[in-house]
Amino acid sequence: MAEASWSVGRVAKRCGIKISTLHFYEEKGLINSWRNAGKQRRYKPDVLRRIAVIKAAQKVGISLEEIKQAFLSLPDKRTPTIEDWQVLSQNWQVMLDARIAYLQNLRDYLTGCIGCGCLSMTKCPLYNPEDVLGKDGVGAVILDKPAITLTT
Repeated sequence: MAEASWSVGRVAKRCGIKISTLHFYEEKGLINSWRNAGKQRRYKPDVLRRIAVIKAAQKVGISLEEIKQAFLSLPDKRTPTIEDWQVLSQNWQVMLDARIAYLQNLRDYLTGCIGCGCLSMTKCPLYNPEDVLGKDGVGAVILDKPAITLTT
């Protein structure tokens, strides 16, 4: 049973994170522990894989809430298997591709106008006469559309 009851310090050291991070992950519902007779937190060794998935996902820009939702999709709150990781990573890839496209669109407009529809620029390549962009929503609505070729 010693193998199945890792201390908070052992997990933190093995994962290269702070103990407070473990507590935070647990508070957010990303990992689970139980208390031993001395009221100390204990973890199963599979928590190492959960933390590895969390860290990998965060590194590529996946939020903790998105990670939590992905974990909730797994049967019986299990730790992701290799097959689960394939599905999770494919889903995240689609999300990341959309973010990349959005950022590329922003980058392409950044030197002139960000498409805010503010009506304050008379020489804006995206000039918004009579606030025609207002019907599309609030904020920088052009950025939420596919890239277009700008003409001045």
